[in-house]
Amino acid sequence: MRRSVSWSQLTGTEVFDLAVVGGGATGLGVALDAALRGFSVALLESHDFGSGTSSRSTKLLHGGVRYLAQGHLGLVREALAERATVLRLAPHLAQPLPFVMPSFRWWHTPFYGLGLKFYDLLAGAAGLGGTRWLSRAQTLAALPGVRAEGLRGGVRYWDGQFDDARLAVALARTAERAGALVLNHAEVVGIDRLAPESHAGARLALRVRDTLLGQPATLRARAVVNATGVWVDALRQEASGQSGGAAAARLVSPSQGVHLVVSRDFLPGEQALLVPRTQDGRVLFAVPWMGALVLGTTDTPRQDLPREPEPFEAELDFILSEATKVLSRPVRRADIRSQWVGLRPLVAAPPKAAGGGTQALSREHTIVADPNGLLTVTGGKWTTYRAMAEDVLQACFDHHWLPARPAGVTARHPLVGAPTADAPGVPLHQPPGPHLYGSEWPDVLACPGADRHLGFGLTEAMVRFAARQEHACTVEDVLARRWRVLFLNAAAAGDMAPAVAAVLQEETGLDPGLAAFLQLAAAYRPR
Repeated sequence: MRRSVSWSQLTGTEVFDLAVVGGGATGLGVALDAALRGFSVALLESHDFGSGTSSRSTKLLHGGVRYLAQGHLGLVREALAERATVLRLAPHLAQPLPFVMPSFRWWHTPFYGLGLKFYDLLAGAAGLGGTRWLSRAQTLAALPGVRAEGLRGGVRYWDGQFDDARLAVALARTAERAGALVLNHAEVVGIDRLAPESHAGARLALRVRDTLLGQPATLRARAVVNATGVWVDALRQEASGQSGGAAAARLVSPSQGVHLVVSRDFLPGEQALLVPRTQDGRVLFAVPWMGALVLGTTDTPRQDLPREPEPFEAELDFILSEATKVLSRPVRRADIRSQWVGLRPLVAAPPKAAGGGTQALSREHTIVADPNGLLTVTGGKWTTYRAMAEDVLQACFDHHWLPARPAGVTARHPLVGAPTADAPGVPLHQPPGPHLYGSEWPDVLACPGADRHLGFGLTEAMVRFAARQEHACTVEDVLARRWRVLFLNAAAAGDMAPAVAAVLQEETGLDPGLAAFLQLAAAYRPR
């Protein structure tokens, strides 16, 4: 089995130049960048690639209209440039998407329109389309399903949309093809400081456990990057304890973001809806995605760090209430097909600034080098994963943990499956289909079971391809991230799970985790 070969590489005697802990957007970006620069790299993810926050986004590649209003111009400018880069590197998984902001007060259109014109100006040559003022009739045509009562007009602007989980898998596989060792379901259970002169330059040793088989291993590396998202503080505490130093200060102040999925009938057009300021000052999106409509999101402080957080009652009420204000039909709990929650790793405020809500905390990434040799990166967002990776490697160079090598290689390296320039991607507002595989679709069709449909567009061949080529080991890996059924229709995901489990069992010989997935699917359904 492919996993056995990868695990045997991990248990060898090699000292890696770089070990990355965490298989989300940040960690995968670092692993790919380092591998393309010729470093030996190992990436370890305790669950599955993108299984944490990186698969629970609003599915937007954006500069951050909200951050523009907060005056973070540098962050917006960088994100807009990176947005264009991601669209170019993975056109099968990311495409431009028009957004319409309906105006219910006379001053909304000119006020927000001017701000969005400035958004275009910051994007420069990386812009996706010009902002336009819309009449009332044009807004109704662009947003069928928007509330007509009191509507005065609107503004249309452009941003990007993507499949976050499949982009994570594409990054992992691209890094692997570049020479990196990438392992999901490989948990770091301990970290030890080493004397570099006695271990071929290795500074840290990571004790690792295969969570599927319980098999242990030890990995040694010259530099270790902690990219575990909202969980970075736990690894820093472990490392500081091993080195005998003082406890590491907390870096992350988590924020919870809830998303609800309902039928596209509520907004059947092909453009997204933006409410720039809700009752409590947040932004609300209604985004067409894979044949459904995603409503979100919230921004709620949370101190505990569950692997599968659940929405608070007040968050559900907030999203449903705010969506009902701008749509012609009321949205009720019975309309929810799936609900998911992501924890954002916001950079913690200094003690004197503590006590406020998470909206004031930084979305920009922060890099901290601990004396024990561990480099931690947290914050940031999907759109800027590539820029974050370059900053992380530069920090490794600055601390003389790795020899400096030129940056910029990832900006020119298409991701696995990227079609040729003359084969544009299919818009992601359409239901999931072959277009998500890009140039690899013929390889999927070559797997047994291409004509056996398991539901929601998924075939037996796709499951086999996920196991053979995309590192899928469990039912959750397939139905939550390789094929987004859990995030689109939790009930359908539960119905499909037994058939998926049978194919995975045949392919991998591992327990596919059917019972655990059925319990998870129940949690994604409204109660």
